[in-house]
Amino acid sequence: MGLTSVTGNPLYDSLGSLGVGTLLGVVSAFLIYTNTEALLGRSIQPEQVQRLTELLENDPSVRAIHDVKTTDLGLGKVRFKAEVDFDGRVVTRSYLEKQDFDHMLQEIQEVKTPEQLEAFMLKHGENIIDTLGAEVDRLEKELKKRNPEVRHVDLEIL
Repeated sequence: MGLTSVTGNPLYDSLGSLGVGTLLGVVSAFLIYTNTEALLGRSIQPEQVQRLTELLENDPSVRAIHDVKTTDLGLGKVRFKAEVDFDGRVVTRSYLEKQDFDHMLQEIQEVKTPEQLEAFMLKHGENIIDTLGAEVDRLEKELKKRNPEVRHVDLEIL
């Protein structure tokens, strides 16, 4: 603007504006390029993903895992997400191992009406669901314990 004032030629003002615009464009392109991974999230190494999925697949309560997603959050932190298909028999057996079978048998023998049967089934069904939730918590803690870089674990029940 100073040269345009002194010389009266508007070309200098136009060239200055183009220079500033070009500089801003170059800086923004550089920032986009350097921060793309941070903005989009990058996956962790395949070997690390394999190690995490094997830990889940080798657990007796897990029948299968699907839709595994990992994200490197930076600073050595990792987010792990997977959909888990649990083996219902193993989860139920885990619940039954903590039960008094004599008491349970007595409860069954006292069932005489559909309402009593429903109450019995609801009680134990709710407890089995609680056991499934405890299995999810156990697996999440195990993943974090064996892999300290894993800070966020999201296991979804199928």
